[in-house]
Order: sequence, then C-alpha cells, then structure tokens
Amino acid sequence: MLKTRFGRLAQVLMAGAALAFVAGPAVAKTELTVYTAVEAEDLKRYAAAFNEDHPDIEIKWVRDSTGIVTAKLLAEKNNPQADVIWGLAATSLLLMKGEGMLEPYAPAGLDKLDPKFRDRDDPPYWVGMDAWVAAVCYNTVEGGKHNLPIPTSWKDLTKPVYKGHLAMPNPNSSGTGFLDVSSWLQMFGEDGGWAFMDGLHANINHYTHSGSKPCKQAASGEIPIGISFAFRGAKSKAAGAPLEIIIPSEGIGWDMEATAIVAGTAKLDAAKTLVDWSVTEKANRLYNEGYAVVAIPGLAKPVEHFPEGITEAMIDNDFEWAAKNRKAILEKWQGRYDSKSEPKN
Repeated sequence: MLKTRFGRLAQVLMAGAALAFVAGPAVAKTELTVYTAVEAEDLKRYAAAFNEDHPDIEIKWVRDSTGIVTAKLLAEKNNPQADVIWGLAATSLLLMKGEGMLEPYAPAGLDKLDPKFRDRDDPPYWVGMDAWVAAVCYNTVEGGKHNLPIPTSWKDLTKPVYKGHLAMPNPNSSGTGFLDVSSWLQMFGEDGGWAFMDGLHANINHYTHSGSKPCKQAASGEIPIGISFAFRGAKSKAAGAPLEIIIPSEGIGWDMEATAIVAGTAKLDAAKTLVDWSVTEKANRLYNEGYAVVAIPGLAKPVEHFPEGITEAMIDNDFEWAAKNRKAILEKWQGRYDSKSEPKN
C-alpha cells in the first residue's frame, strides 16, 4: 500500500515537472523607453529587426520631431523618463552631454565606425547612425507654371521671383531646419547669415514642423520649392515626382542621427545591449534604407537619384559650436520669423 502511494506521488511529481518543462517559465521582458525623432515609417522596421536578435527586450517608443524631443529631454533632466535616445540629432546630444545627461559607453563594434560618427571623448557619450544633408527640392511642373528659374545657390532663393513659393522647416521643431540655419550662419558669418535669412523669409510661404514635409509638398505640387534633405527628394523622385534635387553652390549643412544612453537609467544592461546593436552592420543596412550616408564606411548602397558631389558639398560642420549656440540661435529665429510657421498639431 505504502509502495503504491509513493509510486503515485512520483508519477504526479514527474507529470508536474514535465508540464513545467513544456510550458517553461514566463520570461519577463525588459521594457526600454526610447526617445526618438526617427521617421515614423522606420521605427517598426528597427524594432522588429532588433527583436529578432533580442526578443527579451521590448522597446516603448516616444517619438516626435527633433525640437520637441530635445525640449522634452531637457525638461526631464532632473527626473529622466527615457532609458535610451536612438535617432536624435548629434547637435541635440552634444547639448545633453554638456548638461551631464548622458552615460558614456563604448559599444562593441565602435572601431568599425567612421570617426566622424562618434563623440570625441573616450568612452564616447554618443555614437552616430546615419547622416542627412540639406537640399532644395524643385518641382519642374509647378516651377514652369510660375516661370520660376531653377535655383543653383542658396542666395538665389532670396530673389523676388520666388516670393511666396518656398517652404522650409522651422528649426525649433525640426533637426533639418536647425542644420540649415546653423550652416548658413557658419557659411555666411553671423551678420551675413541673418541677412540671408531675412531675404529668404520674404519669399517663404510657410515653415513646417517636419524636415521632410517641404520636399513632400514640393513632390505633390503643393509648393514649387521645398528646402528639405536630399534623401527625401531622391525617394520622392524615384516614386515618380517631377523633382530636381539641387545642391546649392555655397555648400550644404548636415547632421547625423545618433544614439546615447540616458544617465541614471535603471536598465543599464539592456540599454547597452541596444546601443551595441545600433552600431552593427545589420542596423546600418537598415539605416541605409532611409539615408544615403551611414556610420560604417563602404556599407551604404548607391541611392537612385541621389545628387552627385554631395559629399564634397558637405560643409565642415562645427557641431560643438552649433550645440553651444543652439538656444540663442533658436530664440533669435523664433522672434524674427515664426509668424509664418504652420500651426502645430
């Protein structure tokens, strides 16, 4: 009788163990809050590819335009809500580095990156992903209707013939807008840069809160000329839009999307895992689907309709200067030109 009872008990224990083995323990995922200004269409691809390799980490995205994400992070300085910043302008991250808001970290694979795509400190406070460069999108159909000559320089856009036919991004909202403004101040000098923007403002129809929107509007014929970034123009032209993508003769501003760990995160190991993954070849190939220039040299595939000579036209951008002077530049721009900005959603 006793033997039978022990036998039954053993069977119950074995069955329970087998069931536990089959079901497996419920693995709790680590949730990372990630702030980003990456185009919304790219986020799902990035998360899906990352989760193929790291299914135990779930990303909670907080997405908005560069200016809004930057302002949100600065407002939360003393009570950070983000764990990682993945896809924000390097100029914004330099600003946060100066405020002591970033955790230095050298990800595995750092040595493969172009030196321009990393913070100068060792270990770096941020690492780059991809670069985007300024360009002018000119709709040949709408331009012809309004007898608008194809511009070849930035200063061409201040000519009276273009009055009411231009759109560009608001630099307080858009990283593309800020790289435009900060590059003009570097190219033309402070007095010359503001004088140029005064002339440009006279011809502006409206300022957008998205860096890609002016080119999208030019592609659809909503506006003849949009100041935007080159990859958006190439993408729209490949989709059949009647666009010319112009690289102004004075040179073009540029910035890079970059990644950093927020200082004080309670999920440091998972944050490091994400940053490690962000510099891999797999990640860089994904970036190349939205950008022509990526952090790992020689990896990017040629982009259809991307203008020639664009690398040579990129100015020697002083990111440290742009970050240091960002607040003053934006306040001055806001006071002079914001009257033509589109309403914010």
